[in-house]
Amino acid sequence: MSLKDKINSDLKEAMKSKDKIKLNTIRSIRALILEFEKSGSGKELSNEDEIKMLSSAAKKRREAIEQYKNAGRLELAQSEQKELEVIEAYLPKQLSEEEVLEKVKSFAAEVGAESKADFAKLMPVVMKNLKGQADGNLIRKMVEKVLG
Repeated sequence: MSLKDKINSDLKEAMKSKDKIKLNTIRSIRALILEFEKSGSGKELSNEDEIKMLSSAAKKRREAIEQYKNAGRLELAQSEQKELEVIEAYLPKQLSEEEVLEKVKSFAAEVGAESKADFAKLMPVVMKNLKGQADGNLIRKMVEKVLG
């Protein structure tokens, strides 16, 4: 089942259950898909495009959560957290810090990266292979940890 089909199915389900947060979040994902289709690029929505779209939406929610917490608006942070959980349900399983660290170590050995000077050599390889499976900031921290 494609992401679009799953979204449409879940949208109907959210409407029936009257879950406002899930409904609004799914509508926002659906809007991203429709925007992509109507962009005029003429290309089909690929799995990679779906992950990119969802990762971007999840990143926006994470940033909003942080902003709301810093401003002392915990009720809005909780709302964003619930939206983030809905979005993450459509993303591939996220790797833990330990799993990311192990993968970064194996990629470092693979490309021969040993010092901070090799950051530019290692980071693109890790990002390409872990795309959608872990947050970019976490990946960067783990790469710096392995090289530093």
